[in-house]
Amino acid sequence: MDWTRYRSSTWDELVASDGQPRPAARPLLDYLSGLSRHELTERQLAADVTARVMGITFTVYSEGRNVDRTLPFDLIPRVIERREWERTAAGLRQRMRALNLFIGDIYGDQKIINDNVFPRELLKESVNFRPQCVGVKPPLGVWAHICGSDLVRDADGTLYALEDNLRIPSGVSYMIENRMVAKRVFPELFETSAILPVDNYPTQLYDTLAALSPRPGDTPVIALLTPGIFNSAYFEHCYLAQSMGIELVEGGDLFVGDDDVCYMRTVYGPKRVDVIYRRVDDMFLDPEVFHPDSVLGVRGLIRSWRAGKVALANAPGAGVADDKVVFTYVPKMIRYYLGEEPILPNVPSYLCHDAKDRAYVLAHLDQLVVKPANESGGYGMLIGPRATKREREKFRRLIEADPRNYMAQPTLSLSTAPILGGKEPEPRHLDLRPFILSREDIFVTTGGLTRVAMQKGSLVVNSSQGGGAKDTWVVDLEEAA
Repeated sequence: MDWTRYRSSTWDELVASDGQPRPAARPLLDYLSGLSRHELTERQLAADVTARVMGITFTVYSEGRNVDRTLPFDLIPRVIERREWERTAAGLRQRMRALNLFIGDIYGDQKIINDNVFPRELLKESVNFRPQCVGVKPPLGVWAHICGSDLVRDADGTLYALEDNLRIPSGVSYMIENRMVAKRVFPELFETSAILPVDNYPTQLYDTLAALSPRPGDTPVIALLTPGIFNSAYFEHCYLAQSMGIELVEGGDLFVGDDDVCYMRTVYGPKRVDVIYRRVDDMFLDPEVFHPDSVLGVRGLIRSWRAGKVALANAPGAGVADDKVVFTYVPKMIRYYLGEEPILPNVPSYLCHDAKDRAYVLAHLDQLVVKPANESGGYGMLIGPRATKREREKFRRLIEADPRNYMAQPTLSLSTAPILGGKEPEPRHLDLRPFILSREDIFVTTGGLTRVAMQKGSLVVNSSQGGGAKDTWVVDLEEAA
């Protein structure tokens, strides 16, 4: 396949602006250059078939219907050099230390507010602050045990933190499955290149959950609480439960006894549950304290958690830091709690609750990306340069009506990587979601889930809006040499 004419208008992950492969990507591109278009197409078809057979799907909620779709997978991986990744991983560990200290402080003494580092009014208007969690001290002082942080690279090659997903981050199963698919279609490259593995994540996740058990001397009973088969991430719930060898349960499978212990219903009678990896939103976890009509959670679960009889990951209330407005204060959190300078910079942001920032945003709606504080999946945001005048006016009214709920960022020229497009490879924008596990130490996946916009020119990488995925290779050049 001919790569001589491949060029991107921004930073490309595989090919430099002069058309030469980046050092970590050279073995891959040399190999791909030796394959014909027909051979690559055959391998892409093999990858697509493998993904369907493995059942790698997600659910799209559309027009009142739940539609299962195979996650689009592009054959050409993203490649990152190990030394760059080690610095990125250090930045992610730094962020998680600060974020967990922040959450604990918010539900404790609120020193960061009293010291005027974080505005009190932001907390008062936070939709993810849970008064029921005030005073709780979770095991190891960790609130967000599992985090998926979204990273993007700008046109100058700078890697930025875009947001931190601390409530119920998803996508790690696709990262692992993408690697399994890539190994099947590129076995030669995995034999000759020093590509670091990603398949230890389920073991790391199990160890993270087991460390939370209120009965440390015994083998813990761990369950993954799922909303059920109609949830968009149900494939992931099944995959992770099976990979870890833990129970997959729904709310009706559990109950809390008079002793405040959480039990699982089995054919042999009640069985105590020590740790719950919950994939159910806070407000549906326990009808005793949250939505009284919820059938997804377990009555009395928060009571059991507060009594220290069961551990919950992520802890209820961790979402107070999963807020795109709160995100902008992470550099200040790092300096305040850790006394360090941030390793990973935040994407520059404007806060609409601030009068000066709001005036700037309203005057530059045609140049900015505007996001609501708590939406996910790429929904509810405005990409100013590509929006119509009507859409920009709609967002003007939304911002003026509820400034706390909106923030804005420059429209970055996101980095690209090639996909198998037409007759030749074509650049597409992408981001990266590494996964971070917090316990006594902090584990960061080797790379993460690369999400790619399959449509030419699109900046939206979310699978629910037509995005796809790539395998992410962290390559050790020194070992390969």
